[in-house]
Amino acid sequence: MNKTVKIAIIIVIAIAIILGIYVVNSLTNKKPKTNLDPIENAEDLVGLVDKIYEEIPEDQLPMLQSQILDVTNNDSVKYITGLENGTNFEYVVVSEPLMSSQAYSLVLAKVKSGINADEIAKEMSENIDTRKWICVEAEKLYATSSGDIVFLVMSNEDTAKPIYERFKTLAGNINQVYEKTAAEIDLPPEMY
Repeated sequence: MNKTVKIAIIIVIAIAIILGIYVVNSLTNKKPKTNLDPIENAEDLVGLVDKIYEEIPEDQLPMLQSQILDVTNNDSVKYITGLENGTNFEYVVVSEPLMSSQAYSLVLAKVKSGINADEIAKEMSENIDTRKWICVEAEKLYATSSGDIVFLVMSNEDTAKPIYERFKTLAGNINQVYEKTAAEIDLPPEMY
């Protein structure tokens, strides 16, 4: 073999090794796919809330306000997400009625890099107080995630289901869905 052929073989082998390393890294560092626009700040989460509501009839929702949650305020984080603190979150936005006796809460959160959004969705679904309004309880809860975005909605079934379905449509791909249905309260016969 002449020197030119040997150099060509070495170059081909080097390129094959580099491509192999690239493919392995791509497969092992693959982020979950999502159709959601990149969330780069809390205002982007507010925009996602607005997109979710675009397809929901106005008469199906109470008058709502979206607020950016201070993730360093543990009391607010606990009330809104059910978690003890916000150390796993970059941003959290909550959409709830301004004044209403209707149980309704939509929470969107972006988790920090390296945090499993699916695990956070599960923890939120297990720990959130569905009676946080004291006089009413959310009948249905849906929690899931897509990419690094966690989604939770709780309300009556007729409201929560379309909100969940809209998020699922926007996201394209979602992880495990965690559902919770309120247990019916047995009232004394004289209260029927």
